[in-house]
Amino acid sequence: MINKTDLVIVTGSSGMIGSALIHALAEKYHVVGFDQDGSPFPPVEAECVCVDLTSDARMSFAFDRIRYAYGNKIAAVVHLAAYYDFLGKPSDLYDKVTVKGTERLLKYLQDFEVQQFIFSSSMLVYKPTSPGVLITEESPLEPKWDYPKSKVTTEKVMHEKRGKIPVVMMRIAGVYSEKGNSIPITNQVQRIYKKQISARLYPANTAHGSTYVHRDDLIYAIALAIDVRKDLPQEVILNIGDDETLTYQELQDIISIEIHGKKMSIIAIPKWFAKVGAFMQNLFGKTFIKPWMIDLADDHFEMDSSKAKKLLAWKPKHGLRDTLPKMVENLKVDPEKFYQENNLN
Repeated sequence: MINKTDLVIVTGSSGMIGSALIHALAEKYHVVGFDQDGSPFPPVEAECVCVDLTSDARMSFAFDRIRYAYGNKIAAVVHLAAYYDFLGKPSDLYDKVTVKGTERLLKYLQDFEVQQFIFSSSMLVYKPTSPGVLITEESPLEPKWDYPKSKVTTEKVMHEKRGKIPVVMMRIAGVYSEKGNSIPITNQVQRIYKKQISARLYPANTAHGSTYVHRDDLIYAIALAIDVRKDLPQEVILNIGDDETLTYQELQDIISIEIHGKKMSIIAIPKWFAKVGAFMQNLFGKTFIKPWMIDLADDHFEMDSSKAKKLLAWKPKHGLRDTLPKMVENLKVDPEKFYQENNLN
């Protein structure tokens, strides 16, 4: 039986995933949101405790508050906070925030009775595969840029520094919702909606693609993992993704048909040409596609989430194929709101 007095701490609690998770957990648990100073704040259902993952003093203060208000027992910590950007440039924040921040968090948790620590890792830690070849938790790792590299390093830190704390490392596919919430997808939607020439050009195999997962299905998986925490292995890795992986061509076709009523053809271009185009676009303006991304355009990620289904009794209730029309409809109803919510302006 679940006791409302059980405590769950969510880091990155004001973010898109953290906020939705707090809404889902608040009926069963006391929830505390660890987040940075200032706006945005976590939902009102959670107590907000301001914390800095790079500071021992701030971390100590945060856990003094936890002990004073809730005691020494923590049902689960869901660690969503991390550093990332799409600039493709080295940043010491990957180490300071994601790696060292997680290590610091684990250090202070050693003084508590923690039943579970859930870490949000990424599908991008894996070596890309090919269509029809599923990626399991035992598949080889080959992170290609700083964000997934920091996740791999942090997973190692968790293995070495968790002590007696049981850990769940969720390797999560790209997250989306009816509102968008996926930077690659919403940028593709915008390019097609505005009939930009870049929407017709692609420097890679259009039969390749990546697995995604609906935000609500991810929230459901995390909530289930907390509910069954006492039945899980002491250390476990779980893939979290949709049952179907759409190719780039399928994404293009679905989006263009929903927006314009017909398919928008794709013209194959050399990678060098795409890099020059991306460089020029970023030189004279701001665009999502950066030159360094071109070399990764051929990567194919097709995940097998059967382990999560078995251990958590989880099954995704949504699919990107069915959600894209709803996403496009939200764009059509209020383009400016869609752009603002997805940082497309």
